[in-house]
Amino acid sequence: MRVMAKSSSVALLVVLLYFRMVVGYRPVLLMHGIADNYKSMEGMVTFIKDAHPGTPVYNIDAFNDADSFLKMWDQVDGVQKKISPIISNATDGVNLICYSQGGMVCRGFIEAFPDHNVKSFISLSSPQAGQFGDTDYLDFFLPNFTRDNVYRFCFSEVGQYVSFCDYWNDPLHQSEYEKCSDFLYPLNSGKQPDYKSNFMTVEELVLIGGPDDGVITPWQSSHFGFYDDKLDVQPYQSQGFYISDAFGLKTLDEEGRIHVYNISGVEHTHWHTNKTVFDLCIEPWLK
Repeated sequence: MRVMAKSSSVALLVVLLYFRMVVGYRPVLLMHGIADNYKSMEGMVTFIKDAHPGTPVYNIDAFNDADSFLKMWDQVDGVQKKISPIISNATDGVNLICYSQGGMVCRGFIEAFPDHNVKSFISLSSPQAGQFGDTDYLDFFLPNFTRDNVYRFCFSEVGQYVSFCDYWNDPLHQSEYEKCSDFLYPLNSGKQPDYKSNFMTVEELVLIGGPDDGVITPWQSSHFGFYDDKLDVQPYQSQGFYISDAFGLKTLDEEGRIHVYNISGVEHTHWHTNKTVFDLCIEPWLK
């Protein structure tokens, strides 16, 4: 009798594990980065499907290539329209994996829309505290500007219609940033109380970045770290928006819902195709 009971228990466990593997994972939505398109995330789709067979994966086909330079709030609104039917049918919630600028699109969506039901928000090398650096990208897009004067363009009415200007953050010109930024500053400042309540409904915030990124500047911005007015990088716990809990980051941290990964040896354009990054930093949060 004991042998039969044990065999029955093992069989039941196998069935439950198989059920979980096939249908038990939440839908995953992917958002690509700037100057790129949804096809660049196909490797991530494969990683997810291999790790969790049966998981619904939605690779968002929106704001591809040249359209990725459109105003950030336009992208947020467009993505919301694309994914709202998916979210409304996901009774157990969804997980987001959002790469580079896509992490900013996803965060704008999370903060601005109260019915998002995002469980894990995986921000993959995204400038969550802003971008401020001389990079090949800046030289290509704005060849007549440097890090120290690009604020003259980005913090203007015209500049705020260009996506990367919407998250440009100049630590030496904070008054202009606060006056002109209509995307990043509202997200980080707590000026919209509902942004905080919406953000805090996320169950797990996963922040992935590393010192060899080469594009996100400072690279610690992927972890909400940023420069002070002496251009020394301070961790997210020292940022004003954390100390004041402006949008709920401190609360998430105190409740153990922030998971920070510092991965060396990965360049910016490789985060979303790196299997080790997926296995170590992403797969554990696709529940």
